[in-house]
Amino acid sequence: MFTSTGSSGLYKAPLSKSLLLVPSALSLLLALLLPHCQKLFVYDLHAVKNDFQIWRLICGRIICLDLKDTFCSSLLIYNFRIFERRYGSRKFASFLLGSWVLSALFDFLLIEAMQYFFGITAASNLPSGFLAPVFALFVPFYCSIPRVQVAQILGPLSITNKTLIYILGLQLFTSGSYIWIVAISGLMSGLCYDSKMFQVHQVLCIPSWMAKFFSWTLEPIFSSSEPTSEARIGMGATLDIQRQQRMELLDRQLMFSQFAQGRRQRQQQVKVARLMEMGFSRGDALEALRASNNDLNVATNFLLQH
Repeated sequence: MFTSTGSSGLYKAPLSKSLLLVPSALSLLLALLLPHCQKLFVYDLHAVKNDFQIWRLICGRIICLDLKDTFCSSLLIYNFRIFERRYGSRKFASFLLGSWVLSALFDFLLIEAMQYFFGITAASNLPSGFLAPVFALFVPFYCSIPRVQVAQILGPLSITNKTLIYILGLQLFTSGSYIWIVAISGLMSGLCYDSKMFQVHQVLCIPSWMAKFFSWTLEPIFSSSEPTSEARIGMGATLDIQRQQRMELLDRQLMFSQFAQGRRQRQQQVKVARLMEMGFSRGDALEALRASNNDLNVATNFLLQH
């Protein structure tokens, strides 16, 4: 059904798997067994602002109290798992953390702006749950996921590999009275983080020691084995299967390309540092490496002779 993000399940996406299982299980637990505890997870901005119940900024923005929101956000997280494969779990977690923190600020700003400019008082209780980062992921989804036409309907209108994801996002957007505030704040935070505005990606990021700790403790629990029953392109394969496999191949090629590019950049930084230790300037070191096709020995000889 959703072919835009590949078909390898949750392989290499332990964080996405944990976001699918843990919040959904807690939402079901609160709805079915502990309904009297739901008041502790209400996203009440009035209580945060006037009664200084800061803990609601955490509890109210993790667990969905509406099971419809839980279902829609879980489907979106599953389809956005491609970003964890591309970026790595640490960078993906940093994006979620950054958009989660920024969206809380934008929630306050939007409500205050409505009150100040339009005299509209929004409800103090906004929809609870891990919703803003889900909407924030639509920013890289729109910018970096290639658009592939699947079918054409009604002349110029066409269905692409991304259409159903947008429809699901629209369903989540219209599921409540004030969820549009959370959606807009999520999109704004995703835009700020993805565009590296104000260098927020350097401030709101997961430290390396924390990433290593969770990788050592939780990744074995939520990791998934590599799929072995993928359908292969060949005789009798349907067009949808072939298209899905081409998208999966493209995703893997992009991931490998990004990994190779990062490795080349790290190697070049090491070579530049070695040349600078010899007394050459950074500009001369970069120019020599470019002229020598990143060969350290040739670049060294070139700088010594000129």
